[in-house]
Amino acid sequence: MAAVTIGAVAANFGRDLERCLSKAGRIVEDARTAGVDLLVLPHATLGGYLGDMVHPDSRALPPPLAEGSEELERFAEMAEDMVVCLGYTEVEILDEDAVTYNAAVCLTGDGVLGRHRKVHQPLGEWQATSAGGSFEAFDTPVGRMGMLIDYDKTFPEAARTLALDGANLIACLSAWPASVTERASRLSQDRQSRLFDIYDSARAAENQVVWVSSNLTGAMGGLRFLGQAKIVGPGGDIQARTQGKGGLAVATVDVEAEVIRSRRMLSHLKERAPAAYRGLGS
Repeated sequence: MAAVTIGAVAANFGRDLERCLSKAGRIVEDARTAGVDLLVLPHATLGGYLGDMVHPDSRALPPPLAEGSEELERFAEMAEDMVVCLGYTEVEILDEDAVTYNAAVCLTGDGVLGRHRKVHQPLGEWQATSAGGSFEAFDTPVGRMGMLIDYDKTFPEAARTLALDGANLIACLSAWPASVTERASRLSQDRQSRLFDIYDSARAAENQVVWVSSNLTGAMGGLRFLGQAKIVGPGGDIQARTQGKGGLAVATVDVEAEVIRSRRMLSHLKERAPAAYRGLGS
């Protein structure tokens, strides 16, 4: 497969869906001008994220969208032949009850390629949304890939499951804020800012995959989002990144060649010793 031009987005998105679509449309066009083949927008691109992770206000939650919503159809139209990943709050009717999830979708103008529901929930997020239950890779025009949503990347098993399922590309869509318990005067000095970058490089290197990390910027309620979108190579090297403000990080990568080269001498997936790993569940 030829080299892939990847775009990772740091941007602010709020509750107004029309404004979200309009802003995302401009980002898609900027990415198209830059020759981007795969564009990864933040989690909560459509409708924003929570304003309080400890005690979410039920009166001020992101607008939930069904998987076949008009907004997602409009996104597919904007994408055309570009592969685009974005996040939103998804609603599903189960036994006549509305159940919501933090969700990500990967699509082109031809339709949906893959979906993911966030599995790991920090602090009080469970009060606002339910958890997903699986990690699955899927095939796309830019190669086999998988998706995670922010806190999922804290857990090595999540990315490892996707890599074992054949993903050479992993997109992690985030609405990742600064620390809510140990606030720093500067975001660059924040503990969560440091962890965000560490996880991005570690997950790429330990699985020897190309890692694409997007994130929200700005503020929502009492949360300040970090930005720091980036593209990371299979050796954990950052190939392009934004800072704390909005921006588009772009890098052209021969994904298959880079992954093969990184695994030529030491292949972390092949050289695992699963029988020695106790207590990891079935």
